Amino acid sequence: MQGTPPNIDVGQLGPVSGSSVGDFVELLKPRVMSLVVFTALTGMVAAPGSVHPVIAIIALLCIAIGAGAAGALNMWYDADIDAHMARTAARPIPRGRLTPDEALSFGSVLSVFSVLTLGVLVNWTAGALLAITIAFYLFIYTMWLKRLTPQNIVIGGAAGSFPPMIGWAAVTGSVSIESVLMFLIIFMWTPPHFWALALYRCRDYERVGVPMLPVVAGPTETRRQIWLYSLLLVPLAVVPSAIGLTGVVYTVSSIVLGAMFLYLAWRVRTITEGREADAAAKQLFGFSILYLFLLFAVMLGEHAVWRLMA
Repeated sequence: MQGTPPNIDVGQLGPVSGSSVGDFVELLKPRVMSLVVFTALTGMVAAPGSVHPVIAIIALLCIAIGAGAAGALNMWYDADIDAHMARTAARPIPRGRLTPDEALSFGSVLSVFSVLTLGVLVNWTAGALLAITIAFYLFIYTMWLKRLTPQNIVIGGAAGSFPPMIGWAAVTGSVSIESVLMFLIIFMWTPPHFWALALYRCRDYERVGVPMLPVVAGPTETRRQIWLYSLLLVPLAVVPSAIGLTGVVYTVSSIVLGAMFLYLAWRVRTITEGREADAAAKQLFGFSILYLFLLFAVMLGEHAVWRLMA
């Protein structure tokens, strides 16, 4: 690792005018972190057995810190392209509120701290999974795949899929088919979610040379891939009920939400021109976040009720 990301002209980022606590919080990508913590919590509650509440809180804090550390390291490495993209230009490094070295140090310290604390105080299976998550996001996705292949978000999406497995391992000390299934749901959700964003942010990625699917293969192929991944995701999301991980409420919810997801994905597939096409992509992107949240919220709610009734 170097203190400055490759191909970055620090002078273009503007002078560092003094950092604030808010700038470091922004490095952690709080919105992404909140979804990570929520899916990890679902994995913990859905796991068989129990864990002391203090240990559970420590586990969730470590997962949150680890997710934030990965976000900070991503912003460190991507500062050169972030400065030229409308969606990311206001981040702390491009705006000169933090230096790349500060972001690198901050992310590195938090990474080591979160992994070691989770391993020592909870268990090393969970600690190892968190280490893999951070390393995968930084080295495999950010440093390698993102600027190399249009399949970047497909393979790289694995990094965001680990949290429920980590939560499950925090309770059980192991990985099971149920936690792998939760991983797979997020993994299959990531491409249609992110490619919907990429469709209406295509010029940003084209400007900085990131080979997102709409840039390399064009919007028509991207829409086709969104539809195909949606067709795989929706039935996969019903499988937890088939293996006894969830109950009737989840079954009904996943079917209804899946139908809505497919409807919006089909609109993206068929509306290909003008502002309506961008609107359809934005609508799918926004709903996809709600879709994943509600799936895991219902799963969490069912298991919470089952525990209370046991």
